[in-house]
Amino acid sequence: MGADSGPGAPAAVPWRKVLYERQPFPDNYVDRRFLEELRRNIRVRQYRYWAVVRETGLIAQQVSCVAVFLTVWSYMEQGDLVPSAVLWVCLSCALLGYGLYEVLGGSCVRERTRLVDLQSATIFLAFTFGFSPVLKTLTESVSTDTVHAMSAVMLLAHLVSFPYAQPSLPGSLSLNAALFGSVCLASRLPGALHTFTMLSCALLVFALWPCLLHRMREKAEWSFPWAAVLVCLAGVRGLESLWPKGALLLSLALLTLTLLCPLLLVHLQRHKDNIHGPWDEAEIREDLSRFLN
Repeated sequence: MGADSGPGAPAAVPWRKVLYERQPFPDNYVDRRFLEELRRNIRVRQYRYWAVVRETGLIAQQVSCVAVFLTVWSYMEQGDLVPSAVLWVCLSCALLGYGLYEVLGGSCVRERTRLVDLQSATIFLAFTFGFSPVLKTLTESVSTDTVHAMSAVMLLAHLVSFPYAQPSLPGSLSLNAALFGSVCLASRLPGALHTFTMLSCALLVFALWPCLLHRMREKAEWSFPWAAVLVCLAGVRGLESLWPKGALLLSLALLTLTLLCPLLLVHLQRHKDNIHGPWDEAEIREDLSRFLN
């Protein structure tokens, strides 16, 4: 990279930044105007601490949802929870959540009618109940350690692939991973009714709850932090009843995630230094839609 006064750069011929014209300069030559177009941090986003804390609440509550689900499964495996009682609780929560979802929707145009929603729920419950005996024996030939390992990997995949950045309904990968892990765990329960109950609980926790949370973030932003805190407390309290040390670890993880990580992000953002200039890739800003018709 040369300069105007360097060798091979005649002063009589001005250098032009063009590719279609032969010039008496080396290929890597630039003049002194090269750094005049240097720009720093033109697209850096400034974060506020409490705004970041609020956003991390979505991640914290999703981790706590997994903890709540595992707590229910553990109690059912030990025989401390009756499947019928869990079913009634799930049904009550589903009806209450659906009513709240409709109220928050207000005058929004519905793409589905309530009758279609009822039909979908009925079909899912009927098929799940009918296939529960099959799902109960699905992993009989697989060791328990392998089943637990597969479930852990699938629930971790659910947490990793959940759409946190763009608040939306759970993606297909995230939801399928959670349901697959739920099937693996449910197959280790004592009876077919236990399996059906566990899968219904998984649908409520991993599919319906994110939909309601998405609606709450859109229509009632003030309610989202309270909902996230309640879910986190439920996850820690449930895990504490089974494994106090695990509850302590979960509490530390949630505090680190919601308080320490945002602090590090805001602090490190001050030291961010992005440079932009004529070496950047070209960006087409013209509307090219007319060429596609």
